Amino acid sequence: MSHHQDHGNCNDDSQHHDHHHNLPEGLGPRDNLYSHIDRNNVIALNAQDPGQGPDVIKPWDQRLDEGKYLESDADDQMIIRVPFAGAVKLRALLLKAGPSDQTPAKVSIFTNLEHVDFSTIGDLKAVQGFDIAQGRDIGEYHVMPAKFSNITSVTLFFPESQGADTTRIYYVGFIGTFSGERKGQPIITVYESRPNIADHPKLTEVLTNMRG
Repeated sequence: MSHHQDHGNCNDDSQHHDHHHNLPEGLGPRDNLYSHIDRNNVIALNAQDPGQGPDVIKPWDQRLDEGKYLESDADDQMIIRVPFAGAVKLRALLLKAGPSDQTPAKVSIFTNLEHVDFSTIGDLKAVQGFDIAQGRDIGEYHVMPAKFSNITSVTLFFPESQGADTTRIYYVGFIGTFSGERKGQPIITVYESRPNIADHPKLTEVLTNMRG
């Protein structure tokens, strides 16, 4: 039986949404969008190994596996961009993070962004955001369907951890409905492969103080 917890929403214009752990098994195979994710083009920014971006996009039956994960590099910020093979109607984001203070404090969700990095994401308004609870189970974060009805990619921004120097993500998944194949050729976008320290204000401030 799932237990429910209400968590504050990161966006001022968003309502609170239920977040619960221990998803019923039926939700995974039927509505999980794993098979419609373009895993080869998943991008992770400020990850210790950017090439491991696809590693957190796991099949439903591997969602609790902690053998593969993404950990931030220069500081505790991280961006993960997940493209889909076509348009989807998103209902929920699934996350497994941590442990303890390596859990992100919050996640900001952006949709259909073709290019973003740490120098620009702070100027963008997230479609929706959530506070993230610590725990070893999967957290399910319900989005507002009207704002996620024709999505071809989702970009997740984790601005800070809950106290640790780095942020760790084990699993990212999505629940929703696949609408159809994307028409035309995919857009290829170049992202930073390694973190640019100048784009991370928290780390830049620390280095400045040390030099002073």
